[in-house]
Amino acid sequence: MLALIENSPTFFIGFTFVLSLLVGSFLNVVIYRIPVMMKRGWEAEIYAYQHPDADPESYPHSGETFNLVKPDSKCPKCGHGIRAWENIPVLSWLFLRGKCSACATSISMRYPAIELLTALLSALAAWQLGYAPITLAFIVGTWLLVAMTFIDIDEMLLPDTLTLSFLWLGLLTVTIFEPSHLVDSVLGAIAGYLSLFSVYWLFKLATGKEGMGFGDFKLLAAIGVWVGWQHLPIVILLSSAVGAVVGIALMIIQKKGRTLAIPFGPYLAAAGFLTMLYGDAIADWYIATLL
Repeated sequence: MLALIENSPTFFIGFTFVLSLLVGSFLNVVIYRIPVMMKRGWEAEIYAYQHPDADPESYPHSGETFNLVKPDSKCPKCGHGIRAWENIPVLSWLFLRGKCSACATSISMRYPAIELLTALLSALAAWQLGYAPITLAFIVGTWLLVAMTFIDIDEMLLPDTLTLSFLWLGLLTVTIFEPSHLVDSVLGAIAGYLSLFSVYWLFKLATGKEGMGFGDFKLLAAIGVWVGWQHLPIVILLSSAVGAVVGIALMIIQKKGRTLAIPFGPYLAAAGFLTMLYGDAIADWYIATLL
């Protein structure tokens, strides 16, 4: 099979698509459980601070196993355990007509949508980059970006577990496959972090409010590793433009005005993904429009 993957671009793209469907199913678990795990950790820390002499067994959720593997997935309404044939990406949702097989409670279309999105973006990376070790790193980076996007949409949170994994994966990839670009990547990380860090403090000094979270700084730093400092302006322009349009539309639709909080991570992730694949082409097009 390895020879087939290596010698057949069509098979490689198809294999990537199917594999990423399976990964997308796992990302649904990651997107839900990592924030819950973080919140439980915070609750335990707060409880330990407030009750320094308490038995650790008395901490909130003490003794419960909750991680990315356990407990097994189940219907949140009736508790029906999800069987293997009910957990096939996209197909199971279609076969079950978007309902729990036990109680007929609707299953959100978002689950197969995330699976399909993960597969399509990964297949796009495989198609653009072709079979190569560096392509695998790009695909794994894509999986991390998908997870971060939906966690930020749900929780306004970008976990260090994911942002720093994306950053270190990028540094490792550049070090192994493109060592001549390592300085550009390090400078990209520094410039990415400091650019949003500066905006954050300028906004806070001017308004007394926090305009964004520190997770956004770390995500842009990680993207800077992948695209280099030269392409960071593309990421910032793309994410800011799309974020502004969507933000204004949401403020109008929801009628919340400037009080509406909008996660910036999804726009950074989308812009970063596009720049990772098409940064040179976007830069050439932009320069050509100015000439």
